[in-house]
Amino acid sequence: MAKYLVIVESPAKVKTIGKFLGSNYKVMASQGHVRDLPKSQMGIDPENDYEPKYITIRGKGELLAALRKEAKKATKVYLATDPDREGEAISWHLAAALKLEDKDIYRITFNEITKGAVKESLKNARKIDMNLVDAQQARRALDRIVGYGISPLLWAKIKRGLSAGRVQSVALRIICDREKLIDEFIPEEYWTIEANLNIEGEKKPIVAQFTGTSKGKLEIKSKNEADEILAKLKKEKFSVDQIKKGERNKKAPLPFTTSTMQQEAAKALNFATQKTMRIAQQLYEGIEIEGRGSVGLITYLRTDSTRVADEAVATTASFINDNYGKEYVAGNHTEAKKDEKRIQDAHEAIRPTDLTLSPVVVKDSLSRDQFRLYQLIWKRFIASQMTPAVYETTSVKIKAGDYRFSVSASKVKFEGFMAVYKEADDEEKSNTLAKSLDENSKLSLENVEGIQHFTQPPAHYTEASLVKSLEELGIGRPSTYAPTISTIIARHYVAKEQKNLYVTELGIAVNNAMTTAFPVIVDTQFTANMESLLDGVEDGYVDWKDIIRNFYPDLKEAIDTASKELENVTIEDEVTDVICENCGRNMVIKYGPHGKFLACPGFPECRNTKPYLEKIGVPCPKCGKDVVLKKTKKGRIFFGCEGYPECDFVSWQKPSVKPCPECGGYMVEKGSKLACANPECGHVEAFKKNEN
Repeated sequence: MAKYLVIVESPAKVKTIGKFLGSNYKVMASQGHVRDLPKSQMGIDPENDYEPKYITIRGKGELLAALRKEAKKATKVYLATDPDREGEAISWHLAAALKLEDKDIYRITFNEITKGAVKESLKNARKIDMNLVDAQQARRALDRIVGYGISPLLWAKIKRGLSAGRVQSVALRIICDREKLIDEFIPEEYWTIEANLNIEGEKKPIVAQFTGTSKGKLEIKSKNEADEILAKLKKEKFSVDQIKKGERNKKAPLPFTTSTMQQEAAKALNFATQKTMRIAQQLYEGIEIEGRGSVGLITYLRTDSTRVADEAVATTASFINDNYGKEYVAGNHTEAKKDEKRIQDAHEAIRPTDLTLSPVVVKDSLSRDQFRLYQLIWKRFIASQMTPAVYETTSVKIKAGDYRFSVSASKVKFEGFMAVYKEADDEEKSNTLAKSLDENSKLSLENVEGIQHFTQPPAHYTEASLVKSLEELGIGRPSTYAPTISTIIARHYVAKEQKNLYVTELGIAVNNAMTTAFPVIVDTQFTANMESLLDGVEDGYVDWKDIIRNFYPDLKEAIDTASKELENVTIEDEVTDVICENCGRNMVIKYGPHGKFLACPGFPECRNTKPYLEKIGVPCPKCGKDVVLKKTKKGRIFFGCEGYPECDFVSWQKPSVKPCPECGGYMVEKGSKLACANPECGHVEAFKKNEN
């Protein structure tokens, strides 16, 4: 009979860990959290020093009874939940729910599910770390206070059933701010000049880029300026001014953290952050490998550290030496990022647990997506322990009278880590110049041309770039990026089209309400400070209740003020002149998951609904009918003619009544300016919102 009980979080781990421990051990799963705050109330009591009220999660009674029964029989109970705040809190809740006395509890953690790591953890069993538990309690309490305090106001102001989250609201604000920048962006014209030059004795011409004059860089802003320079260049003699040869090292990438894994999987594999985490969880917990049973293939997936255990560095070095050669072994160069403010350094970077289980070896045991992510992690980690790639560089400066051009080329001299791994957006191509090119080479101009460009607006956020921004701003932690993004998409505040994230009509309404009534909640600096206070709880120098004591009164004051302002506002459905064809009533405007729609007020007898075409008071520039606000299937806003499909006018920006005084085309609103929709025209003028 088993003497020792080991409790893990997921059933997948039961299998993987069970095979490492003998018959004296029984391994069971808690299947995540067993206790939480109640759904029906805030569950944090301000009258009783913000004491949380925990209840058993519905449906967990039977499981807890089974665990209690085994715990009673066991001489020791090992709590082996995940090695982070959340895992520590689950262990603490388990101890309370199973009524375990402190003497019976042994907390064990392992960064990877391997025989060595699990056996080692049993030797280093400890008490539950209350600093980690309190950091999780503080985060949970803050999120609950914000959600339960603010959500009812959003229901009253916009639509029932909406909710506001502490970190989600900041993420939404970041996306809204970027959309505003894009909407207000006005392209500026600029020109570049390229010269195709023949080298005497060579078949292939070289393409040289215009850099400026002998005095320095020169920017070309218009066609007239470009034409003037082109006219002069056609009369000039081109000659080589200087050739510089050199070498450039390209450093190996650091091994993955949660954030960089999510970013790279999004770029290279087109995975959503939530999908990346789901598959990484499977790889960590254990995959059935033929002949080996259940094997945990990677180390713990929630980490912001790039540290690698000494033992792993040594085994990787000999693996690289055996498979690639000693000139590829880097030694320990993978220093952590210099700007890391604070790292949960108990964790390592994400790496394979056994390098000999290469992607090729385990391919048949993995699903396609598991294989692709594992291969990315495996290659990235091997590459992180390899030498830099070395490029041979050539830079040629060319003169034509007073004007200057340049040509640069590079070729790989030594592959280094690139023998294994290249990042998804690494577009560095080797290009070479004619070997005979030197200072005495005779050049002749084949042709020279000016190329028109326009400056580009900032890019829309993707899941990858949003994760990067959240990390750089210090908002959220490795465990929160994926749920934060999936929540704002699930709530229809943000729509994802192709890879881009766009704010929806509902998202704009929620963000406006939050920035007006609760500016502190959506302030990036405030949220980042809150994260560092939570880190302070984990490190043992901040009392978790102090954070709540300081935060709650200010939030309550803001909620009370916002509630008073709303007291006199009865949010009634706006009645329209659209008649319901089923029952003859005037239809009303309601908010749905995708924004406004028309509904019959006779619900539930009459359930008629139809799209709401909101007129913006601007005639269609093509046919004169009304321009209406429309939405794509995913909820992204645009403007189109109500006469569609007969008239195909569409615009991402709001059109203006005022035509362009330069070319007669239509103009669009760009913040406090009107800009001609035709970039070739380029007319811009100031305007006040109420003018239109």
